[in-house]
Amino acid sequence: MYKKLFSLILICLLTTANLAVAGEVSAVDKKQAKTDELNSIGNKIITSEYPDADKISPQIEDIKKVNDTKVIEGSVEKTIDITLEDCIKFALGNNPKIRAAIEEISASDARIKQSWSNYFPNLNWTTNGAKTRNLLFSDAIGARDATYTLYYLGQISVSQMIYDFGVTQNQVTIKKLAYKSAQETLTSVVNEVIKQTKDAYYSLLLAYDDKKVKEDNVQKFELFYNQARAYYEIGTNPKVDVTIAEVNLSNAKLQLIQADNQINVAMANLNNVMGLPYMTKFNVQERLKYADCDITLEDAMSIADESRPDLKVAKLQVEQARQQLKLMKKQYLPKITAQGNYAIGGSQPTKSYGYSFGGYLDFPTVNGMLINQQIKEAKANYSKQMANATSTENDIRLEIQKAYLTLVEKKNQIPVAFLGMKQAKENYDISFGRYKVGEASPTEMKDAQVSYLNSQISYYNALYQFNSAKAGLEKAIGKNIMFGEEVVDLTP
Repeated sequence: MYKKLFSLILICLLTTANLAVAGEVSAVDKKQAKTDELNSIGNKIITSEYPDADKISPQIEDIKKVNDTKVIEGSVEKTIDITLEDCIKFALGNNPKIRAAIEEISASDARIKQSWSNYFPNLNWTTNGAKTRNLLFSDAIGARDATYTLYYLGQISVSQMIYDFGVTQNQVTIKKLAYKSAQETLTSVVNEVIKQTKDAYYSLLLAYDDKKVKEDNVQKFELFYNQARAYYEIGTNPKVDVTIAEVNLSNAKLQLIQADNQINVAMANLNNVMGLPYMTKFNVQERLKYADCDITLEDAMSIADESRPDLKVAKLQVEQARQQLKLMKKQYLPKITAQGNYAIGGSQPTKSYGYSFGGYLDFPTVNGMLINQQIKEAKANYSKQMANATSTENDIRLEIQKAYLTLVEKKNQIPVAFLGMKQAKENYDISFGRYKVGEASPTEMKDAQVSYLNSQISYYNALYQFNSAKAGLEKAIGKNIMFGEEVVDLTP
């Protein structure tokens, strides 16, 4: 009797010590989370304009400065501290889609200059030499040949288009509109890359939070296992309780392994979006949190009218089609050209010379049937581009509505998920207390722990979905949303 009483007292003391240590660890975690919040940049992202990849990519010298990280120069694996702002800079400097869009702008600029070349003179130079043999005269002896050499030192011709009734100007205008479209396409690509970067970064943060939850789950099941084993050793609980606790602990460790691997997968996805080597690893400096997004649907629509690059591209394509129609109607018109020639040569290279200059009105070869059908095609294309622009505008407005409504939904889910997590924690504490005094079964204890685990996962998923929805709305309106200074961190 006294032996059992002494064992119960010893178990209570051990349990109290474990709870005290857990409380101390929880306090340290909260303090560290607060420090991370103060050191983080929050959600205010200032996008750099396409920085040079060599200047912003992680360098070995920078990696050496990272605290608590040892990296050997030339090693394959690198670990660096990183924030969302850093990720966006890396993506803007390294993502190949952005580089391709920039090169398209350069190509469009070259096409403009090609059209302007019609206003520049054309220069032509030719030269040759010839030895000629001709029948010169005939006498009693017979015919005689005369052989002589002609030198053609060269002829220089210069022609200059004077006026083409606006054909070149129309061509230049079309190329300028294409150049502006390429610029807006670059903006669209940048917006998409930033959205993908944010999604990948938030997925990485979610993976870290998920691992933290799974680590806490393992600790709790270890405590549960130690408790069950102690009860079994003093004879108050059956062996099956220990077996159940072992199974629960094994499952918790398996989930932790999966959570750790999910971090590596999320890191690989982020590297791919940023265009960095696959072996690069990060120490993220932030955690998922909630920052209110104060924007109305009307504001979002208004911002999109001015900022959405897809809408600007659609309008530019309408104007391109209009200019192309004007160009087709000018195929009947002539162009005025001035030309000058200078030639030198003869029996001696510089014996004689000549020159000429003048102007001419050049009418194009007219195929009435062809030109008429080309004009009809241009008219149809103009009408098509107008319809496409209207369709694009409707699609953008629908996209904004969906993104906004999704954001509102995810925002409303957060307090509900937080309350569910709080209630599940209270239920777990009650069940654990009941189990300590022998009033709760292992099944009740497991159900309470699993419910608490799932509620934490749901809460962090709600945070991730809210931040991802916010990034989706920013992409939909074509502009980053600036948030207030107050950041609400709902981390328990």
